[in-house]
Amino acid sequence: MPPLAHDGAMSLRIAVLGLGAWGDTLAGLLQHQGHRIQGWSRSRGGDPAAVLQGADLALVAIAMAGVPELAARLAPVWPSGLPLLSCSKGIDHASLCTPSQLWRARRPDLPLLVLSGPNLAAELAAGLPAASVLAADDAELGRRLQHSLSSDRLRLYTNTDPVGTEVAGALKNVMAIAAGICDGLRLGANAKASLLCRALVEMGTVIQGLGGSPASLYGLAGLGDLLATACSPLSRNYRFGLALAEGQGCQQALASVGATVEGAGTADAVLRLAAANHWHLPICAEVAALMGGGISPDQAVRRLMERDLRAENLALTSSGVARDDAAA
Repeated sequence: MPPLAHDGAMSLRIAVLGLGAWGDTLAGLLQHQGHRIQGWSRSRGGDPAAVLQGADLALVAIAMAGVPELAARLAPVWPSGLPLLSCSKGIDHASLCTPSQLWRARRPDLPLLVLSGPNLAAELAAGLPAASVLAADDAELGRRLQHSLSSDRLRLYTNTDPVGTEVAGALKNVMAIAAGICDGLRLGANAKASLLCRALVEMGTVIQGLGGSPASLYGLAGLGDLLATACSPLSRNYRFGLALAEGQGCQQALASVGATVEGAGTADAVLRLAAANHWHLPICAEVAALMGGGISPDQAVRRLMERDLRAENLALTSSGVARDDAAA
């Protein structure tokens, strides 16, 4: 049996794969709780399979672009029964899959959870409090890890909707780019509030379309994460939007952020999903057009404002969550 951590919970041996800003922050938080951490990152080299041996939990926090290769590499040697906590965000451009779907495609028997929420790494690293959601098909596994991993700095809630939790976490990055553009163009609070409201509608369309729960849209991984990343200069996606609004080209803006901007790739991937499923996602479409360099931020805003007038047509789903039939 694992020993007790300083707060009385069980101390776990945790393999952390990916030691960028987010992975390193999580590793520090968990180590502070008394868990034993062994880390791996591509930049430092070494064998990722080696850190899995003897672990009680594997936490994967690599960028979305690295997930397909790592899943293919580790699936054949993944220790039986070892849970994987996926902290990557995005949609794979080639397969149009979420991170957990990529892992499950390689290893269907994998005990898998998803962590997402309003978790700006710099704030957590500075000791500021936050909350997040731990999503798992296996509710009992989710509850066990909730008690083991929660702390006074990171409070964890649980749900049983990994798909909705992941999709919300991916799409909010696209919306944060749009929010950065809105603020960079100094369009005001009215425009930004309208943008974020319509952003929720688009996120809900994709969540429901991919089989997730509409309720996740209004949880920590949906509305919570959207508010944090669309309103803080600590968000890489928001800063990227600001840079675009200042007149920087896409590559220049990416360089000025100096870190992975997941929303840039997610916008195109989600548009391909939309085309296949006949979803109406105007904000995602304009962000994707900006990534392609075909329009300017001013033109993107103008096209959104010049869309056909229609009724909002808000209705309630069977779960009591609002949807906009006009946006379908």
